Amino acid sequence: MNIPKTDFPRVVVIGGGFAGIAFIEKLKREKVQIVLFDRHNYHTFQPLLYQVSTASLEPDSIAYPLRKVFRKHKNFHFRLAEVYRVDPHKNTVYASIGSLHYDYLVIATGTRTNFFGNDSIAENSLPMKTVPQALNIRSLMLQNIEVADRTTDERKRKRLLNFVIAGGGPTGVELAGALAEFRKGILENDYPELNEDDMQVHLIEGQDRLLPPMSEQASKKAEKFLLKMGVILHLDTFISDYDGKVVSTNDGKTLEAATFIWAAGVTGAPIEGISATSLIEKTNRYKVDEFNKIIGSENIYALGDVALMATETYPDGHPQVAQPAIQQGKNLGVNFRRMLHGKKMKPFKYTDKGTMATIGRNKAVADIWNLHLGGFIAWVIWIFVHLWFLIGFRNRVITFFNWSYNYINYDKAARLIIRPFKKHV
Repeated sequence: MNIPKTDFPRVVVIGGGFAGIAFIEKLKREKVQIVLFDRHNYHTFQPLLYQVSTASLEPDSIAYPLRKVFRKHKNFHFRLAEVYRVDPHKNTVYASIGSLHYDYLVIATGTRTNFFGNDSIAENSLPMKTVPQALNIRSLMLQNIEVADRTTDERKRKRLLNFVIAGGGPTGVELAGALAEFRKGILENDYPELNEDDMQVHLIEGQDRLLPPMSEQASKKAEKFLLKMGVILHLDTFISDYDGKVVSTNDGKTLEAATFIWAAGVTGAPIEGISATSLIEKTNRYKVDEFNKIIGSENIYALGDVALMATETYPDGHPQVAQPAIQQGKNLGVNFRRMLHGKKMKPFKYTDKGTMATIGRNKAVADIWNLHLGGFIAWVIWIFVHLWFLIGFRNRVITFFNWSYNYINYDKAARLIIRPFKKHV
């Protein structure tokens, strides 16, 4: 692999998500060579993927080139590649473009979609973990509406305009709200021959309330908002099958739908080669100590969603969301600086800054410390928090402009089928 030789310690980072970037930011000025591997050449702001999939934002609003983030630092090197395997005994990573020796390895690979072993759902549903997947959802949504607009078959039209979402967590709730707003703001204006009531949005959740990680107050407010927007909720319900046309549930319900979005779970994305005793098989997360070092290793660390640091407050590991990943990345970066200067590392301590989800225009819920906010105030907080954590001034400006335009005009401007996903008949 063509990486310059160096006399500095080589730190290899796998994954340019929140954790990987936060780690490199803290370490970039030290006398180390940093090599970042990622299968994409951009960082994705995943909390806003659902807005790409529902035509509120273009993908370049939430993606930022990884090379550009660190381009002023000569000891930083990026390689567009997928890492397949690690050999801890040889301190070597094996990627699609070759192999590379490391002194320290940091794994920040995040998660992948968990279909819980259901091959039919995995084959026919639409996940939403990456920008291409979000664009698939956008294209299919618009394609199905176009076909529905010209068909004379009522049953076919209903199937094409049925949108089913599995998973009542923040992603599912935000998707359902965005689709409900699309129906109200776009359908009657762009498709006058379609009835707004023809488009149905179904949200299916296995537990007895929405937003299980959040407070009951937030769950009740989210449910109230969604019902008012016309979303059909199915609580205490599990998906048993989807064959591409019909969603089947454990209680015998069937829903004909040409668009079925899977937002019901994730699992860690580990790298082959690290001892199985260091991996929690159920969640595919590495067991790490209080310094994020993988248990049983000497120089391999794991961050964010792929790391499981059991504490008294979080016996099953920290939540698989952005804040723990960012905080772990920053803490490990500072600890590497301390280590390089002969100082002791400091254990990681998570600060819970709250959880929030937006449902639609002027509608959001937020649990911030002991406060449970809902409605307009929570919506404004959600906007500014998400703008703050977007990478790049341009992305913040474009996203704010798009949100302002959508708010004033009740419009979603990114209604473009750039690359058709597939045809449904």
